[in-house]
Amino acid sequence: MNDVIELRTLRCSAVVGVLAEERQRAQPLIFDLDLVRPFEEAAINDDIAETTNYADVLTLTTRVATEGQYLLLETLAYRVAYEVLGYDDEIESVTVAVRKVRPPVVEDVASVGVRCTVHRS
Repeated sequence: MNDVIELRTLRCSAVVGVLAEERQRAQPLIFDLDLVRPFEEAAINDDIAETTNYADVLTLTTRVATEGQYLLLETLAYRVAYEVLGYDDEIESVTVAVRKVRPPVVEDVASVGVRCTVHRS
């Protein structure tokens, strides 16, 4: 399988972290998602019904992030991955990367994040 739908730099704010300051206010996050699924038929027929509607996946990702309150980025990444797999049975695997763009650390770092890949069993 070589077909991949790429969703890059989805920005939203959510409560995630273990520090008290992170528990009291949402902070900016960036998501990247790779959805592995066949879409040759969609391409041949120019038919959205033959592929995954990425607008729905973006909305789903934002909802999972903003409606929950997570201690770990790892938990958030896996929750998004499982929700995406549940959304569309044609998705064979999903990779979710999520980054804090203003992590509460003293070092000068652009972002901290995690990435997970979940395969349909």
